Amino acid sequence: MTDVSFSRSDLAPQAEKVLGGERLSFEDGVLLFQTRDFLGLGRLANLVRERRHGNRAFYNVNRYLNPTNLCWVDCALCAWAKKVNEPGGYELAISECVEEAGKGYSEAVTEFHIVGGLHPTWPFDYYTGLLRALKEKFPAVHLKAFTMVEIDWIAKVGGRSIPDTIRELKAAGMDSCPGGGAEIFARRVRDVICKNKISGERWLEVARECHLQGVRTNATMLYGHVETVEDRVDHLIRLRDLQDETGGFSGLIPLAFHPENTPLAHVPSSSGQTDLRVIAVSRLLLDNFANIKAYWI
Repeated sequence: MTDVSFSRSDLAPQAEKVLGGERLSFEDGVLLFQTRDFLGLGRLANLVRERRHGNRAFYNVNRYLNPTNLCWVDCALCAWAKKVNEPGGYELAISECVEEAGKGYSEAVTEFHIVGGLHPTWPFDYYTGLLRALKEKFPAVHLKAFTMVEIDWIAKVGGRSIPDTIRELKAAGMDSCPGGGAEIFARRVRDVICKNKISGERWLEVARECHLQGVRTNATMLYGHVETVEDRVDHLIRLRDLQDETGGFSGLIPLAFHPENTPLAHVPSSSGQTDLRVIAVSRLLLDNFANIKAYWI
């Protein structure tokens, strides 16, 4: 039975499903994004959060390590990457990465978050060597390294299959993977914001293999650019389907698109209400994800 607080809301059917432990459909997801009952949406998402975690929240203390911003891919969403010989570009040797990681290290740091550009010339051994060097210097720190996009690139660089690449990276010290590069899975959207990046289907394929080898990953969703509400729901449903299959996702990180200094600078920034709505809908649709992360930046 629907909670009395939702009886007059257009969310009443969805609230009845959620409170009864029934999975929401694609159509339900679209309605959640479109409902005028914004406070009701937040209340329903919070009920789910409290049902799962009570009044607890979780966090980790990590240090970002970006070995290079050189990248051969031209993504319209990116204001960070540089081309070889372009001012502002950099590439760190393995020893420099270890030194950089140490600058912000303390006993409170539990994780290194390691992501970078798709470097055009680094060999396969750079990536395994980096992981081994960090593990040797910081054996207690969890290495969350390389997005699905990077793993696909590292496999191409090394002339290896995705399973063999993941196996070697894991043996070198890769403990889990960040969720970047997922953006929005729909091809129409990727053709605008990241045309030369791997497809959404390929991203899910690499994530599946990580999970099958016991490497947990996060997942992201980049919103607030050229995607539709339906594109967002499709993205979340595809993640939910893979989680049903593997159980390998640790959490979802919704990322608001920041248009400044990108080819999409004309796109308005997302509003605070949109940010909260995305977090709430993600929590409700992803009934098999333990965590939705409110990204600190």
